[in-house]
Order: sequence, then structure tokens, then C-alpha cells
Amino acid sequence: MRLIRASWVAASGFVTLLSAATLERLSLDELIEKSTAVVRGRVHSPRATFHGSLIYTHWTVDVLERWKGPDVSRIDVVVPGGVAGGLRQTFSGAPQMQPGDEYVLFLWTGRSGVTHVLGLSQGLFAVTKEANGAEVASRPASKALMLDPSSGKLVSDGSVRWRLADLRARVVASSGGAK
Repeated sequence: MRLIRASWVAASGFVTLLSAATLERLSLDELIEKSTAVVRGRVHSPRATFHGSLIYTHWTVDVLERWKGPDVSRIDVVVPGGVAGGLRQTFSGAPQMQPGDEYVLFLWTGRSGVTHVLGLSQGLFAVTKEANGAEVASRPASKALMLDPSSGKLVSDGSVRWRLADLRARVVASSGGAK
């Protein structure tokens, strides 16, 4: 009986870990520094696939502007979660994208060649136009738990909004990226 309880407690803890994520809060400077690429792009062609027992959605991103990183016209970006084989998986903090929409993406490509959005939802900014025609890049506050890296304490995230021209200038100046 004791062994069964211990196994159930361990299993329930594992399920809890899968359903919640704790992110390190990243500043704009940290996003720029840690990213291997920063692009303005239009997303389309999402397709979800199983990688073991986890579902990942692969998004095709047509690069409209490259601010940092390799000069490519298209990137495959992988986001945790999605719908595959009739099953849906969601991950706290995972970025949400809509086909056809434009975004500024802070990306990280690992040794395996797989490209992810850095900091999950922290590294994805929707590009929209204001009534006066000015373009802005913004993201809502993340609902995922966040830790301040210097103190290790839980912090709340806030929404972020930049004039697109100012964000571009900041990334390019900080990274020595493309103009």
C-alpha cells in the first residue's frame, strides 16, 4: 500500500510539472543577447507532430526583416503544444501565434538545429498598426510563473509595447545585426 501511494504522489507531481512552467524573466537586453536570431516575419503553415509523448507545433516563418542572425528567407520555429492525432497539449507560457500574422521573434537555435522562441511567450511580439499608421510590436503579460534571475523570487510579468522602429534600432545597435 505504501509503495502505491508513493508512486501516485510521484506521478501526480510529474503531472503538475508538465502543466506548469516557471520562466526566468528576461529583459529586452537579455532577449537580444541570448537570441541567435531576431526577425520580423509572417507565420503560416503550422503543423503539429509528436516528439515522443510531447506535441510540438512547427511554424513556417517567412522572414520580412532580419535584425540579428543568419540571412535566411524562411525559418521553421518549434513551439511546445498543439493538436496532433486528435490530442491537444498546452504548455504554460508557450507563445500563441495566428497564421498570416506578423511578429517580431527572438529566436534560439540549438546544436540540434531546432529553432525555438526564446523565453517562450517573452520572445514573441505581435506587429500591428495604430490608427495613425505607426507600427508597434507588443506582447501581453505572460500568465506563466516567473522568477527574477538575480533574486530567485517570483515576480509578475507585465505587457510590453514598443514602436517598431525603436525596437528595430535597439536590437540592431545592441547586436550588430542587419539594418
